[in-house]
Formats: sequence, C-alpha cells, structure tokens
Amino acid sequence: MADGPTVREASLEVFRAHGMTTVFGNPGSTELPMLADLPDDFRYVLGLQEAAVVGMADGYAQATGRPALVNLHTAPGVGNALGALVNAAANGAPLVVTAGQQVRPMLNLEALLTNPDATVLPRPTVKLSLEPARPADVPAVLARAVHAAATPPRGPVFVSVPMDDWDAVLDPETEAAAAVAARRVHHRAGPDPDGLAACVAALDRARSPALVVGGDVDATGGFDDAVALAERLGATVFAPPSDGRVGFPTDHPQFRGALPMAIAPVAEALEGFDVVLVVGTAVFRYYPYVPGRFLPEGTRLLHVTADPDQAARAPVGDAVVADPTLTLRALCERVGPGPDDRTAPPPAQELAAPRAGGDGRVSAEEVFTTLAQEWPEGGVLINEAPSHRAIAQARVPLARPGSSYFTASGGLGFGLSAAVGVALADPTRPVLAAIGDGSLQYTVQALASAAALQVPVTVLVLDNREYAILKWFAAREQTPKVPGLDLPAIDHVGLARAYGVPAESVGSVEELRAALRRGFAGPGPRLVHVPVPPSEH
Repeated sequence: MADGPTVREASLEVFRAHGMTTVFGNPGSTELPMLADLPDDFRYVLGLQEAAVVGMADGYAQATGRPALVNLHTAPGVGNALGALVNAAANGAPLVVTAGQQVRPMLNLEALLTNPDATVLPRPTVKLSLEPARPADVPAVLARAVHAAATPPRGPVFVSVPMDDWDAVLDPETEAAAAVAARRVHHRAGPDPDGLAACVAALDRARSPALVVGGDVDATGGFDDAVALAERLGATVFAPPSDGRVGFPTDHPQFRGALPMAIAPVAEALEGFDVVLVVGTAVFRYYPYVPGRFLPEGTRLLHVTADPDQAARAPVGDAVVADPTLTLRALCERVGPGPDDRTAPPPAQELAAPRAGGDGRVSAEEVFTTLAQEWPEGGVLINEAPSHRAIAQARVPLARPGSSYFTASGGLGFGLSAAVGVALADPTRPVLAAIGDGSLQYTVQALASAAALQVPVTVLVLDNREYAILKWFAAREQTPKVPGLDLPAIDHVGLARAYGVPAESVGSVEELRAALRRGFAGPGPRLVHVPVPPSEH
C-alpha cells in the first residue's frame, strides 16, 4: 500500500481549494510544523502582536468576502488575540483561526506550551471551537471550519492542532482529505414566501416609508439593490445607530445619516414614518441606556437579517431570516410605486461651514472637510476616531460598495490593523485609516506590517490627548472625576518612523491637504499626525 499525503499536505489543499493562501500570523514553536517549507503559492503576513494579526485578517476577510486564515501560538497567542476576536465576531468577519498545541504524548502531562482547555479559551468569541480527535481528522475539521466561518451569521472559527499531527501520514484508502477539499456549501438563503409577501404588502400600503440599511447589505453585495428599492419606494434612508460597514451611498439625496444610538432617541427620529424596513443589521445596537418607546405609536417595523439570533432578540417588529441582498432584489421585483399620497423624503440639511479650532489647532470638522475635498476615486475609509465619527459620517461622502469599515463591537484596536488588511486585499484602492491617538496604541504594531508589505494606507491620527468618547459618556452618565481619561504626550511621528513608516505632523488645513495628497500618492504607507482641540463634552 502506497503512502498517502501527510496531514499538512492535505490541509494545505483544503486552504488552496478555498483561496486561503494568505496566512496572517505570529509564529511560535508549536506552529513551526505547519509553517515549515511553506509552499511558494502561500503568502505569510507577519504581525508583531496577535491582536494586530487578527485585526489585519478581519479587514482582509471583509474586503475580499472570503474566509481568511489566521495562525496563532497556543494559549498565550490566543489570549493576546481575544479582544480582536470579539471585534471580528461583531463584524461578521469569516476567519479560520488555527493555533498550535503541544504534541499528543505530552498533553496529559501538561508539558510547557500545553493548552489544557484549548477549545474553551476562545469561547464565546467564536462560532465554533474545535480540536481534532485524531491526526487523520485535521483536514476535515479545517474544512468544516472554513464552511462554518462563511455561513451566516459569518464569524471566526477556532481550530487547535497538536503539533505532531501535521507530519502524520494519511491512509490513501480511508482518508477523505481530497473529498473535503472539493466540497462546497452554498449558504445564501432566499426569503420565506409568506414573510416576503407580508413585507411587500406593508411597503405597498406605506405612505411614509423609511429604510434602515445595515452593513450586511454591503457585505452580501446589495449596495446598489438598496438604492433601487429606496428610489422605487421614495423612502427616507438611515444608517443604523452603529454598524461595521456603510450599506447605502451617503451622498444620495434620500440618505439622512445614522439613527441615534439610544432607545428613546431612535423612536423620536422615526416619528412620522408608518413603515420602517431594517435590512442587514440588528434592531438595534443601543447605547447608552435611555429608556422609552422602541417605536413611535402607529409605526410598523419589518426586519430582514441572515442572523436568526438577531431576529429572535429584536424588541419589536416582524422578521424575515434570509440573505439581505436576495431579499432586497425580491422586494424590488414585487413592490409597487406606492399610493398617490405617499410622503416625499424630507430635504437634507445643508452642512454648515466647518468651525475652526479656535486655539490655533485644526478642528475635527476642518480635518474631515479637507479629507472630503481630497478624497480619491475608489477610496476606502476605516474609522476608529470614535468621538469624531459623526463628523466623519456627515462630511466624507462614501458612494461605492466596500468603502467604509468600523468595528461593530464598540472595542478599540480594529482600525489600524484592519486598514492594513483591507489594503492588502485590494492594493488598487487607496485606504485611509482615521485613528484617534488613543485608538492607535492598541495595535500600533500593524505599522511594521504596513511598512514591510508597502501597503497603500494613509494613517490619519487625530491627536486630542484624551479618550474623548469616554469623557462624553462620563458626562452623559454623571460619573465625574473618572481617572485615566487624559493621555500622555506621544511622539506619533517618531513612533511611525521607528516602525519604518514615513510620517509628518501638520498644523494647518493647507499642510493637511498637502500631506493627504502625499499619502494618497503612495506607493506605501504614510502617517499624518494632526493635533486637534479637546472635544466639547
């Protein structure tokens, strides 16, 4: 009987079959057997800390729409990555996260680098957490992880692999590695006919409809379909209170910005709309707690989501669990133009001229107004300047699919690393990461990866020397004198240069304009540091 392939060879074929030949990792001794003699058609993207590794993979997976492969180092590496896995889970990023494990003969001894609870450690940040029962199962378990990560609701899946499994030889008469590599799972589900009919009937009767278009619309390819439905209905369109992507062009005349984040203000914002269709997002990600009615009296909410848990936990409305884009297309085919007395969307408010900083520094309004004026064709914005997000949303038009990413978890550390991953996914599109000075520090090691790979990303650091969003919450929640909300002076330019990224600090709008042009011209990364005044709280 001829020898079959090794577990490692069969596993690499699984990854090849699904286009997962880019590996995001930070290697350790328990990962070396997997990475030894990595074939030339695989690319290894080194991150200097595991949170940066997962963040880069998160951005890459979202931008490509395919599962991305992550390789971490046993328990300590997984522990370092947990915060980034929380972000990836909230973002619906399809990741297959592998980690090395001590050799099987020493697991019972709990020798050095043993992870005694390998499948427990990453829960509940992942959809599934697996460790193969025997070496022969590794390829099939990895294939299962690929399919599970990509099946709605998409998210990270974890696989622990003992390091001696990789060199085990598979029996060619019994191993199923070739079969699992070739398998495909088609996971997009159309809407239930009765649920779709109920949505059509409600929208046909609506006199003042509104759409709330979430990030999963963009993730499933429905950006233009959302526009088509909004225009057919003559509906007012909102973004959700908080979401990871932009699902509707923000410069469209029917777009009215994001809903507020708290319960009572959302109801106030939806006053006057008789039917509200929420597509591709939760109902809703509320914060802070401002109790009140979930909806205005007489308003009906309809919810379309591919996530059954989102549908189950929504406080109001009827839900259809289905692919958001397939549902939008079905609605476009079936809804009529509506009654003759349908209310036209209210006119959009004109943006006021940006206010100057007042203390000699450039204001955040001036920063994002200038950015909008210099915004390149096909540009992608990754935003992790939380206290300035509303200003960015109002002033930077995003009119193309895949143009904006933001972590849906509320945690920090996503922006810089994700921007590197997004730029790796499509180097033809200029990428800008708008990052607060506090946010930058969470995965600052991603600068080294950006420099090594020469990715086209401009890092715009808005430096107000504080956790401004937390000061806003402190004022809102009446919690005075909270420590740790002011930041020390950090030499961001020196820090970037130490990692190999060209950097400059600017002090005026014209200096900012010139620096942005240099950043967008590339070819590699560039950091632009802008001191801005403290936020008003």
